[in-house]
Amino acid sequence: MGRVLLRADLVARGVADGELARLRRLGDLERVRRGAYVRPDAGEQTPEQRHRLLIGATMPQLGHGAVLSHVSAAVQHDLPVWRGALAAVHVTRPRAGGGGRRTVLRRHTSPLEAGEFTEVLGWPTTVVARTVVDHARSVPFEQGVAAADRALAQGLDPVLLQLAIEREAGWPGANLARRVVAFADGRSESAGESVSRVVLSELGLLPTNLQLPVLDGPRFVGRVDFAWPEHRTLAEFDGRVKYGRLLEPGEDPGEAVWREKVREDLLRDLGWQVVRWVWSDLAHPDVIAQRLRRAFLRARR
Repeated sequence: MGRVLLRADLVARGVADGELARLRRLGDLERVRRGAYVRPDAGEQTPEQRHRLLIGATMPQLGHGAVLSHVSAAVQHDLPVWRGALAAVHVTRPRAGGGGRRTVLRRHTSPLEAGEFTEVLGWPTTVVARTVVDHARSVPFEQGVAAADRALAQGLDPVLLQLAIEREAGWPGANLARRVVAFADGRSESAGESVSRVVLSELGLLPTNLQLPVLDGPRFVGRVDFAWPEHRTLAEFDGRVKYGRLLEPGEDPGEAVWREKVREDLLRDLGWQVVRWVWSDLAHPDVIAQRLRRAFLRARR
């Protein structure tokens, strides 16, 4: 997908509405939203890329003063968001009224000082700390945690996050956002790890350590997502992103999986129990709890 083409600009260049309709039928133009199009190509777009196109199709039609916020700002800052939240562009205006929802636009109104927004990818966007808190006020807890974890991992100063929380005290969803910020941990390396931590907390099985380095004497064996040293148990969330991250230049994905298997064998040989789960397991917390408790029991024998 290329840049967004606005109907007003195309008409000004002599492209009539009938011609636009014809180009759409031929597949030469694809509608992003009313009055905005792109030229399609063979590349597959991620949900985040599609949302950025929607941003480019929406912002020019809003006039001065609209600032990308909430989930749209999260996309701009490369924070993890859930696909179901990407159907509408979220903007904030610094005024008391005029908020509302349309098919592809969600308008928020709240105080917005100059230091709370910046330009990202060409559009005014709330800064990371404000984005994390706004997002956390408006999405389920685990989604807010995933975004907050990523922001901290990217280098967000926790002090700025705390200031943003205090700034929004008393706003709708502020208590939820405060819980998110208190729980957030920049050591999580993926949204799956963040959600796993939420699930483990709800199970009463929070790990003692995150990203624990495991040694065999002086030799580094590996670093694991979750660890309960008191139970000689390690656990890892397995997602496609993890294996992509493990790839060496020019390496086949199967080689990375094999290397992980060898690493796990070494961990077991050192007397550790190893538990793994994937995204689908997170919908069944009892399964994860059973696996961990069985591992704790095996470690005691």
